[in-house]
Amino acid sequence: MTEQKKRPIVIGVTGGSGSGKTTVSQAIYNQLQGHSLLILQQDSYYNDQAEMTMAERQAVNYDHPLAFDYDLLIEQLTDLINYKAIDKPVYDYKASTRSQETERQEPRDVIILEGILILDDPRLRDLMDIKVYVDTDDDIRIIRRIVRDINERGRTLDSVIEQYLATAKPMYHQFVEPTKRYADLIVPEGGENSVAIDLLSTKVRDILAKDGKDDLFKQGHQGN
Repeated sequence: MTEQKKRPIVIGVTGGSGSGKTTVSQAIYNQLQGHSLLILQQDSYYNDQAEMTMAERQAVNYDHPLAFDYDLLIEQLTDLINYKAIDKPVYDYKASTRSQETERQEPRDVIILEGILILDDPRLRDLMDIKVYVDTDDDIRIIRRIVRDINERGRTLDSVIEQYLATAKPMYHQFVEPTKRYADLIVPEGGENSVAIDLLSTKVRDILAKDGKDDLFKQGHQGN
């Protein structure tokens, strides 16, 4: 009889926009290099808005839970947990809708799920083994958001500030910050908190060792 493969470890990393959650996720990924792991971003699962005009797309509140396709995210995360490959959607920020392309993602032994509202849906929370909340001051987050959206997403300064004041800030306090109570670990200062990242990475290594997955790595099993 074939031995059943152990369930992957799912780490949820959340926090407000610009909190440093992506930096924390990447730092964990880097510390666990050589293991079998992937990062899955909630931003890939914004709703498909191809049938909407550009004006309608620009009017969408992208910091509200309804902006995300939770059903597809949960379906694909469940597939990965069951060691099934997925065709992950690709979101086009300049077009404010999904690209027609998808990205093939093979399953891995460690899944880092990152996004602003991953703890909002109880179905999604139930799939996570470790839940992390990155807690960063509002002033720092808006500065990071301005730099990111202008340099990476082709936005203007005025549009970034307008969106932040109209939706991002109030939605953070209404929907994102309350999910802090579901976190197993709260990380102040984001990616600069090396102690928290070290502790979390050590915990994951311990779980992998207990599951016997380290034996696979010694035999040359590699992540992406």
